[in-house]
Amino acid sequence: MARVSTLLSHQLPAGEARRIFEKVENEYGAFGNMLGVMAHKPASIEHLYGLLLGFAAEGNLSRLHLEIVLVTASRANECTYCVSHHAPKLQAEQVSAETVERILEPDVPGLGPVELLVRDYALAVTRQRVGDSLVARLREHFDESQIVELTLRAALCAFFARFNEALDVQLEPQYQSAVLAA
Repeated sequence: MARVSTLLSHQLPAGEARRIFEKVENEYGAFGNMLGVMAHKPASIEHLYGLLLGFAAEGNLSRLHLEIVLVTASRANECTYCVSHHAPKLQAEQVSAETVERILEPDVPGLGPVELLVRDYALAVTRQRVGDSLVARLREHFDESQIVELTLRAALCAFFARFNEALDVQLEPQYQSAVLAA
């Protein structure tokens, strides 16, 4: 059980936070436990998840590159909650379970050069070790808007990992069996 109660979307006052909560749950995935804890401060749902939904609507990054960033940063941050939610999404992009499992290893199999670059950048952002040469390599494949989004997404993983750990946000039941099997 989380360290604070987990609210349901209908417990929020009608408005933007409730709309975003329900949209995320219905269209993006079962993040209800994290949303339910954040619901104690509805503006956090409006701004954080509103931002993420805005990114999704722009379609600025491919799903493959996005999920590589999210799984890499989540694994590096040791966020079981986020890895449990995003590993299946990365596998849905035709990335093998072995690649997902070994994504932090230098010789991870199954990623092409651009995907390895995205992985390396997510790790560098997470470890606060981004160098000019890495950004120069990113510029060969991504525009500035995409580089900003890659950076925001990797950095937000650190926030979510800390939030989930501090408040002991629990995995939703449909993700618990996958963690137990691992």
